[in-house]
Amino acid sequence: MRAIVFSDSHGNYDVLEKIMERHLEDAELFIHLGDGEKEAELLSYVYNNKKILFVAGNCDWGSEKPTYDLADFGGKKIFLTHGADFGVKYALGPAIAEAKKFGADILLYGHTHVAYVGYEDGLYIMNPGSCARPREGAKSYGIIDVTKAGIHMHTVEI
Repeated sequence: MRAIVFSDSHGNYDVLEKIMERHLEDAELFIHLGDGEKEAELLSYVYNNKKILFVAGNCDWGSEKPTYDLADFGGKKIFLTHGADFGVKYALGPAIAEAKKFGADILLYGHTHVAYVGYEDGLYIMNPGSCARPREGAKSYGIIDVTKAGIHMHTVEI
């Protein structure tokens, strides 16, 4: 099973649509990690036959969406958050602790606009970077594959 993860689109719907179109046939789940709630809502409307999850980011002013959520995917539990509430710009410890509190296998976060993939203390960790305004490197998004062999995650430059 494949999930596509994006974050920090900051009003750039076109880039999200490009990613969606690229993965319509090979992905079962699409996740937006905040700072682009309006674009994520529009994606949900346009691609209403696809499962699209999203949380609010610190720039999604007035949002009624939570800043974190849990998802079951391919028999794995995903903790998804924008990350601002957990101080991910400074350290991952609080976000890791929260994910582990919920028994998550995967922690997804955004906010930093810097792509990252790691594994720590039994937890797969990914920040897909920003699909619109990267702070380092190119615009990017993430791919998660859950198979019988395990979890594989990587980022893709746009």
